[in-house]
Amino acid sequence: MTTDSKILSALRANPDGVSGADLAEQLHISRTAIWARIEELRRLGYDIEAGPHLGYRLVSVPDVLHADDLLARLYKTRIIGRDIRVFEQTTSTNDVIEKLARDGVKEGVVVFAESQTKGRGRLGRKWLSPAYKGLWFSVLLRPDLHPQEATQLTVVAATALRRAIASETGLHPEIKWPNDILAGGKKVAGVLTELSAELDRVQHVILGIGVDVNLTAGEFPAELRKQATSLKVEAGRPVSRADLATAILRELDHDYVRVCNGKFAEIADEWEAHCKTIGRDVTIQIGDRRLRGRAESLGESGELRLRTEHGHLERINGGDVTLEK
Repeated sequence: MTTDSKILSALRANPDGVSGADLAEQLHISRTAIWARIEELRRLGYDIEAGPHLGYRLVSVPDVLHADDLLARLYKTRIIGRDIRVFEQTTSTNDVIEKLARDGVKEGVVVFAESQTKGRGRLGRKWLSPAYKGLWFSVLLRPDLHPQEATQLTVVAATALRRAIASETGLHPEIKWPNDILAGGKKVAGVLTELSAELDRVQHVILGIGVDVNLTAGEFPAELRKQATSLKVEAGRPVSRADLATAILRELDHDYVRVCNGKFAEIADEWEAHCKTIGRDVTIQIGDRRLRGRAESLGESGELRLRTEHGHLERINGGDVTLEK
């Protein structure tokens, strides 16, 4: 952890205040250095009170994503979130992670962008990523999985994402296979999984996640308003992006460790319990191929088991899904 992360962690652990002397002793630096870092945090928008008897007290935090603050909030994640980087703007966070992967960076690094100029979703679709309105981030993973098992990570991400949104907003989001999170029947978040693999082993996986947090209904393009929504619209109030980011990373880390320990079946059960697709008649477009049938269950590798209209059982690893009414 950086010095700023340690200071913010100490301030959160002591809501009634902590003295500069205690901070200096804990961090093994001078009180002057503590004061200088507190001033820098104030410049970034952190409201930190100071008094002779109070010490330093964290009053409020800005609505920005600050890597040191996120690290301080997470503190003891095992893999995901042990390295966090925040960009004011980038083309796509998946692009940044891809470069880090090629450079040999360890798994668990998370890249956030306050805005993206070329954010993308599945099937090459553009993802709207306005500044300070959502969470746009990517995670680098290097799991010991066969390539056909990589779909498990999309299931893991969707399940963790749904759980974190529910805990932070009180909403009851649903999962639409393979990668959408719905609130009020509309898409509020999505997962884009990009894979680099050899014949029998995964080299790395990039989980790209986008969450529409505080957009108003009018900020969506007219053509998306019937299909997309935000947590603010559905909850009727703004949602703290930093709180939500922390919750998502914590849940992702927990579930990733579970899947690495061979416990995917537990996650799959939770996924099915909250999946809007299972038990529904669906149409799935896979390139030029169109399949119709009933979504029966999730397979062992994370694929969708589809009973077609002709009675055949198909195992589907991807495609564009339409729920039949």
